[in-house]
This record gives sequence, C-alpha cells and structure tokens, in this order.
Amino acid sequence: MTARYNGMSRDTGLDITDLDHIRQSVRDILVTPVGSRVMRRDYGSLLSALIDQPQNPASRLQVMAACYMAILKWEPRISLTAITFESHFNGQMVVELTGVRRETPGAFSLTVPLS
Repeated sequence: MTARYNGMSRDTGLDITDLDHIRQSVRDILVTPVGSRVMRRDYGSLLSALIDQPQNPASRLQVMAACYMAILKWEPRISLTAITFESHFNGQMVVELTGVRRETPGAFSLTVPLS
C-alpha cells in the first residue's frame, strides 16, 4: 500500500503534484532552523548555524550531513543519492540534492539557495 499525499502550494493555495509537494517540503525542511517551530522544536535543519562558517572541506561536509539528516528524519517519500554544495564569489550558497522517490519510480532533483 502506498500513501498518497495531497499537497497545496504555499504560494498559490492550489493543488500541486506529489513531486512538487516533495520539492516544497524539502525546501521548507532545509530552510527552517531547528528550534524555530513552537510545537515541533526538532523540525528543520542545522543549515542556518552553518551559513557563516569558513568554506573549507570540513564545513562542506557538515552542510551535506545537515541536509541528509534533516531529510532522512522529516521526508519519508524520498531517498537521497547525492548532495552537492556550491558557494559563489558573491556569497551565495546553493545545495543541490538528487535522489529517488520511494513509493513510485522516478528521479528527484532540487536546488536550494541558502543565502
């Protein structure tokens, strides 16, 4: 038995497809700081604490681990296969996620700007 999620767009209030709802959910998980939700303090990721860290291999690994742990905990519909992290000279940081959907065959990819 597979669960079907009915999603609603946060921008328009209209129905969205399962894949769009997954993308919206993953983006929300990653940009929500842990501890900021009143009734669900452990929801979100630790990315906000890592944004001002030096751009070295250790902090890149911490960013990737924070993404993986948050999505593993809060998004049961996908399984991640790769996480890449890019920082640009203008200070913008971007996380690119790829994976597969668990309930239906299909690839999943998402780019999330962090700053």
